[in-house]
Amino acid sequence: MKVVVQRSKKSSVSVDGKLINSIESGLCLLVGVNVEDTLEDADKLANKVLNLRIFDDENGVMNKSILDVGGEILSISQFTLQADTRKGNRPSYINAMKGEDANKIYEYFNSKLNEQIKTYPGVFGADMLVSIENDGPITIIIDTKEKKD
Repeated sequence: MKVVVQRSKKSSVSVDGKLINSIESGLCLLVGVNVEDTLEDADKLANKVLNLRIFDDENGVMNKSILDVGGEILSISQFTLQADTRKGNRPSYINAMKGEDANKIYEYFNSKLNEQIKTYPGVFGADMLVSIENDGPITIIIDTKEKKD
């Protein structure tokens, strides 16, 4: 799985001009599911997101997680994060998990987050308009397929 984590002052998602979900302070996540991903990947990624220390402490140092500061999470499915751009100029999405299987993992990931922080989803598979007021700006990319040293 790949997720783009953005510390956000406020974020929202709309479909066909209708507001679906919004948050004030917290995290906005863009989530892409790979064909090789499992529920175990979703568990690990949820744990990493919840404990990622990207919020300022009393000394202005990014030393607190969303669990420490509260707030909410807006989680948006985005298969284009799995784009392969190595050949040519047209991205290939062959590495993106398809439909129902991807949605199962995405919903499971959101449920794991929601156990500890209120998490609002977008609409899986929809053409969404996402508005993100990035705070910092702080943007972190986490990929469960990256090898550890």
